[in-house]
Amino acid sequence: MPQLIGLVLVLVLVMGGLALTGGQGVMQALPFELALIGGAAVGTLLIGNSPKVAKEAFGGFVRSFQGSRWHRAQHRELLVLLATLMRRARQDGFVSIERDIENPDDSALFATAPAVQADAAVRDMICDSFRLMALDLSDPARAEAHMEQAVALHVDQRMKAVNALNTVADALPALGIVAAVLGIIKTMGSIDQSPAILGMMIGTALLGTFLGVFLAYGVVGPVAARYGQIVEDEAQPLDVVRTVLSAFGSGVQPGIAIELGRTAIPVEQRPDADSVERAQTSARFAERAVA
Repeated sequence: MPQLIGLVLVLVLVMGGLALTGGQGVMQALPFELALIGGAAVGTLLIGNSPKVAKEAFGGFVRSFQGSRWHRAQHRELLVLLATLMRRARQDGFVSIERDIENPDDSALFATAPAVQADAAVRDMICDSFRLMALDLSDPARAEAHMEQAVALHVDQRMKAVNALNTVADALPALGIVAAVLGIIKTMGSIDQSPAILGMMIGTALLGTFLGVFLAYGVVGPVAARYGQIVEDEAQPLDVVRTVLSAFGSGVQPGIAIELGRTAIPVEQRPDADSVERAQTSARFAERAVA
C-alpha cells in the first residue's frame, strides 16, 4: 500500500505539473510518446532476457506493490511444520514422514502451512533436505551444502528479473532521447512554419526526453529497487530452513533447532517464542486428536 500511495503521488505531482505547464499540444502528444517509449522499453526487455525472466520481470511490477508473501504468521507456520517433521523423524524414523515429503501437495501436514505449500522453492527445499538426510545421516554436511546451493540458485534466478528491470530503467533516458530526436526531425521538416507552430513542435519533441527520465527515475527504477527487496525477503524462509535442518542433521534437538531458525528471522518478521511454542502445542494436540 505505501508503494501504491507513492506512485499515485508521483504521477499526480509530475503529470499535474506537465498538464499545467506543457500546453495543449504537449498533452495531445503525451499518449503517443508514452506508447513509443513504453513499447520500446518492453521490446528491450524481451530482447535482452529469456521468456521466463521477462515474464517474472513483468510480474515484478505487480509484486512490488503487493509486497512480500512472508510475514510473522507465515514464518510461524514454517517453524511449526519443521518442528512437526523433525519430531516425527526423531521419534518414529524418517519412514514416518516419507509420504509427506514425497507428496507434499497431498500431505495433510503440509496443508497446515499454506504459505509453504504456495512457495515451491521453500517446499521443495524442505522435502529434498529431509530426503537426503533419510538416505544418509552419516554426513550432515552434504545436506547443508545442498541447502546452501539451493538458496544461492533461487536468489540468483530471481535477481535476474530485478536486473532486467534495472536495465530497462537505465535504457529509458536513452529511449526518451530517441523519441526527442524523432520529434526534432519532424520539426526540421516543417521549418517554414510560424514560430508558434515550431515552438509547439519542439516542446512536443522534448516531451520524449522528459518521459524517458521520469519513467526511469520515477517509476521503473523504484519498482526494481522494491522488487529486489521483496526477493531478499522471500529468500529469508529458505535460510530459516537451512539453519533449522542443518542443526537437526548435526544432532541438535528439534526445539533448539527451531529456536536457532526463529532467531535467524529479521526482527520485523520474527514471531515471538511464546506464539511459536503455543502453535507447536496446538499442532501436537490436533495430531493426537486425528490419531
